[in-house]
Amino acid sequence: MSGKPVTIIELPGIKLFKRGKVRDVFDLGDRLLIVATDRISCFDSVLPTPIPDKGKILNQLSLFWFDHTKKIIDNHVITADVKKYPKELQRSSDLLDKRSVLAKKAELIEIECVVRGYLSGSGWAEYKEKGTVSGIKLPAGLKESSRLPEPIFTPSTKASSGHDMNITETEMRKIVGDKVGNILKTKTLEIYKAACKHAESKGIIIADTKFEFGELDGEIILIDEILTPDSSRFWPMDTYKEGGPQVSFDKQFARDYLLSIKWDKNPPAPPLTEEVIRKTREKYMEAYEKLTGKTL
Repeated sequence: MSGKPVTIIELPGIKLFKRGKVRDVFDLGDRLLIVATDRISCFDSVLPTPIPDKGKILNQLSLFWFDHTKKIIDNHVITADVKKYPKELQRSSDLLDKRSVLAKKAELIEIECVVRGYLSGSGWAEYKEKGTVSGIKLPAGLKESSRLPEPIFTPSTKASSGHDMNITETEMRKIVGDKVGNILKTKTLEIYKAACKHAESKGIIIADTKFEFGELDGEIILIDEILTPDSSRFWPMDTYKEGGPQVSFDKQFARDYLLSIKWDKNPPAPPLTEEVIRKTREKYMEAYEKLTGKTL
């Protein structure tokens, strides 16, 4: 189904609210229109080469998970049916179909709620050096990709540009307060455990992921995207073996290529090769199909 990649969303007469690394968000007054483009970011830089259909895959997978977790916590989704969008968006329905969602406008809580069930990435780097992850002491003798005794909550500050900074739970509570901090931690762990149960039944390990929350009418709700290959590490269960990096369904394939060419992680980012683009798209699509049981 791959067509021309969509990198920038322009909607005549509609006010742009924010252009993120991957999503373009439009202001509709009391609601937002969130559109997932085919842009890909690695190491906090947007790459010059997009991944065809990536935005549709991300959006549809997020919608699946929002529905799957709505009994745990409410979310921002109003509808993803373009036929039900406001009249002024109908002229762009072909562009918006499958890659957009009409969402409640919540006030962003400026914390990335990261949860880790396995030791990988920056968590593995910190553990090797200090025996901790985000200040949490872990058992000695763990290896790269080891399953943790229990999932851990490791928040970070949310950066609008540049790198997010890992912080301790205590530091997070100083920013948002104990009441909000309790909700963020509790709901993050609940969503992760429920998602892992489903994913494992489909042959996928969710090694770690991150969530964003917002406040609306005094209630904390889940916003942005959830449990996609952009925000999570997905590993196939049938090849999992602790003691090193894992084969991955997420954008690790693109990250590995960038590391292999010795990019220094400072912008501008280099382009991906045709092979890396194709294989990254295949990984995203395979994760979507395995997790949802659907084809796009």
